[in-house]
Amino acid sequence: MLINKIFDTAIIGGGIAGTSLLFTLSKYTDINSIIIFEKYNETSKLNSNPKANSQTLHVGDIETNYTYEKAQKVKRASSMVSNYIYNFRQLNKVGFVRNKMVLAVGADEIEELKKRYEEFKTLYPYLELWDEEKLMQIEPKLMEDREEPILAMGAIGQITTVDFKKLSESFTQEAINTDKNIQIRYNEEVLKIERNSDKSYTITSDTSSFTANSVVVNAGSYSLLFAQEMGYGKDLAILPIGGSFFFTKEKLLNSKVYTMQNPKLPFAAIHADPDVTQNWNTRFGPTAFALPKLERYHKLHLKDLFNALNIDKDATEVYLNLFRDSTIRKYILRNMLEELPLVGKEVFIKDAQKIIPSIKASDIEYAEGYGGMRPQIIDKKKHELMLGEAKLEEDGIIFNMTPSPGATSSLYIAMQDSIEICKYLGKNFNKKLHHKEIESLKTPKLFHLLSPKGQLGTSY
Repeated sequence: MLINKIFDTAIIGGGIAGTSLLFTLSKYTDINSIIIFEKYNETSKLNSNPKANSQTLHVGDIETNYTYEKAQKVKRASSMVSNYIYNFRQLNKVGFVRNKMVLAVGADEIEELKKRYEEFKTLYPYLELWDEEKLMQIEPKLMEDREEPILAMGAIGQITTVDFKKLSESFTQEAINTDKNIQIRYNEEVLKIERNSDKSYTITSDTSSFTANSVVVNAGSYSLLFAQEMGYGKDLAILPIGGSFFFTKEKLLNSKVYTMQNPKLPFAAIHADPDVTQNWNTRFGPTAFALPKLERYHKLHLKDLFNALNIDKDATEVYLNLFRDSTIRKYILRNMLEELPLVGKEVFIKDAQKIIPSIKASDIEYAEGYGGMRPQIIDKKKHELMLGEAKLEEDGIIFNMTPSPGATSSLYIAMQDSIEICKYLGKNFNKKLHHKEIESLKTPKLFHLLSPKGQLGTSY
């Protein structure tokens, strides 16, 4: 087994989290040598792939499950991604401008949305309330066969859609373009991480072994498995949640259309998205259901699954509490039915009709090969799901698990981790340059404009 020289930092995982950290360390620190491991043959094969997510830049403006406090944090984090897209000239390559809105259906939701608008309009001054007449101009399909009253809170001229795989590729290329010693190990699966007596770490893969003075693990569900193998995070477990989508057979909407979140449900409410991988055809979803896998559409390793579930009395109590709640129980069972052949779309169409009342089951088809895993972390001590970011930091090693919203927050998390790694190694983080290129926006010469139909006009 070949043992290479020591690296300053090793990154485990080449998705959006791992590549954003690679970019940040290479561009904004004086760390000189970085190695990144990705067990597949390219970046972002799993959850960062556009087929596995809704391609949404979550800003907190139309996500009604966010409190004002969380929205403030998400707004700052997401602005780093949009700033990167503008400042590194990735508009219409990585990030795209579309209309977006959250739709309230019925008197109760309308009243709730009006209150939310009054609370959030200072945080997002570009938000507008769109009545039925305005919606008829912007998205007439929302009004077809509509019986209940509706109101939307929406925005025009914002980056709403991001191909996070292309963003990962852009991050990687920017890192390679620096004068740092960057090693990218594709098709190399890390099997073990061990701490050495000199406080460095040995990373053993299926083909070789490397040494690093610091390590950041951005490996989805496997981040927790690596942590627990090293004695950390024993009080945590994973509830693997899968999600699927349905395509319409023709393009029905130009806008991202979210729906009001049921506060009792921990999973995202249904939304409709113009899909960047399908010529902006409309994609509905996601469903949410427990799935005994850690990676969608990839080989199942039973040992890893059992270790991740970490089932004992405390974990079982969390599962029972979820199913004791009738709203959550019905939601989970309904979503399981939506995965069944033949009957699945007949069940799902009822949810889709909240957005487009005239849509029929024959108008949609299961999005084969689309969907991913969203592992939820269970805190066994508190007997609850951790719906936000889960992170473990110990002695120069960081484990990141299921941050929410993960891809949107990638550059913000990378900044935090870079600062911590620099402190540990005695290195420097170039805050001034980072602020200039990532935390602030250079005003484009020509702002993109949207017509009422949501078509892109001009771009800078």
